[in-house]
Amino acid sequence: MKKPKRATAAKAKKGRKTSGSRTKTAPKRPAAAARRAPAARAAKETSKEASKKTKDISKPTIRGLRTKLTQALRRVAELEAAADTDFLLDIPNRRGFERELQRAIAYMKRYRASGALIVLDVDRLKPINDSFGHGAGDEVLKAIAATLTRQIRASDVVGRLGGDEFALLLWNLSETDAKAKAVIFEQAIDDLSFTFRGQHVTAGASAGVALLGAQSDAVRALEEADAAMYVRKAHRRHEPRIRLVSS
Repeated sequence: MKKPKRATAAKAKKGRKTSGSRTKTAPKRPAAAARRAPAARAAKETSKEASKKTKDISKPTIRGLRTKLTQALRRVAELEAAADTDFLLDIPNRRGFERELQRAIAYMKRYRASGALIVLDVDRLKPINDSFGHGAGDEVLKAIAATLTRQIRASDVVGRLGGDEFALLLWNLSETDAKAKAVIFEQAIDDLSFTFRGQHVTAGASAGVALLGAQSDAVRALEEADAAMYVRKAHRRHEPRIRLVSS
């Protein structure tokens, strides 16, 4: 009686294995994949076309942006240069000259170089402005700036600190040479002559010197040269405030 039961159990077990293997090896549906393939290819081609169009559009856009950036950088450079330049005389203004002075002192500290700073004040600009107007004063300032520029080397710098005050940065000069150069500047400006409303006018100038070297400070050097200039101006006060000679 027990044998038939074992046979029945074996059949049931065999049936479960057969059913499981059928489930695992069930065939896929190739028809669905075949239907999806054309749609995928179409989407891929559409994406490529869109990407190509985007690139075609972006190239001129990028070129345009680069052009605008270049123009903007050029404009910034022009504005920076204008901020450091005296608009009337086309030489460095106080800001521009002080920047050049700081750079020069930094160079001197690094390479043990030397130089001189000369501050020069026009003696009689105010009487000229009062007598003949600021247009006449501007003409005097332009002539002085041109005269100083002709007297210096390409490596030197002449700037306008403001009003009737100029400054010169001169490289590789001893104290004796720097003071001699200051006298030359004074004489060159004293020799300038102008005619306003039929009258001959001279201006004149007083110069003060400060030596520059590895231990120099820009602010202190300007103060020292300025103080020396006022001492020099006091020595020249015996000269007439303004000399007018009829034409």
